[in-house]
Amino acid sequence: MPNALNIPLPLFDSIERISHQNLSCGLPEGYCLEDIQKAMAFLTSYKGSLGTFNSYRREIERLLHWAALYCKKTIKALRREDMLEYLAFCQKPPQHWVGYNKPARFIEQEGARIPNPEWRPFVVTISKAARRKGVELDIKQFKLATGSLRELLAILSSFFSYLVQENYADINPIALIRQKNQLIRSFQSQAKIRRLSELQWQYVIETARKLADTNGVLHERTLFIMSALYSMYLRISELTASKRWMPKMNDFARDGDGNWWFTTVGKGNKERQIAVSETLLEALKRWRKHLGLSSLPSAADYTPLLARTKGQGPITSTNYIRKIVQFSFDSAIMQLQQDGFEEEAELLNEATVHWLRHTGISDDVKIRPREHVRDDAGHSSGAITDRYIDVELRERHLSARKKVIFEES
Repeated sequence: MPNALNIPLPLFDSIERISHQNLSCGLPEGYCLEDIQKAMAFLTSYKGSLGTFNSYRREIERLLHWAALYCKKTIKALRREDMLEYLAFCQKPPQHWVGYNKPARFIEQEGARIPNPEWRPFVVTISKAARRKGVELDIKQFKLATGSLRELLAILSSFFSYLVQENYADINPIALIRQKNQLIRSFQSQAKIRRLSELQWQYVIETARKLADTNGVLHERTLFIMSALYSMYLRISELTASKRWMPKMNDFARDGDGNWWFTTVGKGNKERQIAVSETLLEALKRWRKHLGLSSLPSAADYTPLLARTKGQGPITSTNYIRKIVQFSFDSAIMQLQQDGFEEEAELLNEATVHWLRHTGISDDVKIRPREHVRDDAGHSSGAITDRYIDVELRERHLSARKKVIFEES
């Protein structure tokens, strides 16, 4: 049975609170304070991007726990052989390091903020479709995905490079690992883009439109959200407000040629302009009419793009948006089943909010210049956009479809 010392507690608080943490108080036995201070300094340099901060915090925190509890070394003393052991550890961590959910990392207790004992470094998950069928989570089934292992190597290599530059560590042990590809399963081609089929998307958007026509008070918001996520390839974080960004009506603006653009702040805290289609402009007009606003926003219109239904201010919860999108998916699934499209309905069970971004990009890259889609999507290179081009895959499958195994006599 694991003892209390073998069950790690979270070390680093949220992106807003990490700078105010007092690490010298209550540090568990076996942990190196200087290691954790260096890690905190590294993490605070990523406070401009919540997603990046969370990813880096997760991987660095896991390493610190393993170094203290299993390897019994400081991170600056880790070598290539240690990191190979650590990679094997992450692929199959002890069961008491794996949780069923993601509870809050820190909780309030008697006026103090303390680490949550329910937190675990790893979390086992199952697909949405499996959950709907009643499949239960099993810690024994935890497995680190290939993409997660690749991300782990990249993040820790960046961290060790920082420690070397700070003269804290002598070497980057990740850089010394040869044949990293042997540790990571390789594929003939890029992983398939997870997106809705043409039929699924038509059912999803038509269902959202019917919901809005039937009950505008509840679902005009739903229709606009679905339209914006698909048409502008938005990430869910680009529709919700945070300390770094609040989407407002005047983020829609017209240029000197009469063309409309939407300005957003996305991944990596990068601002970009997205070309607004005529159909999305009509969706915006419909949404503003429902809100009792003028047809289109002026430069002085600071109204939140998505305001809370209760209280003041913009929507800040991505979970709130997810629930709206999921309701739309569920409604479309029911309609697909009623119309006899059982297989399409079953596959739609797997869909997430991010599939709408993938679907919008995949549909547009067929008819728009790749560079235009790249810039609207905020891709760092055209190679990323190329992953959404599936014309060659369709032709490849068509050429194989009629292949026979043996000739009928």
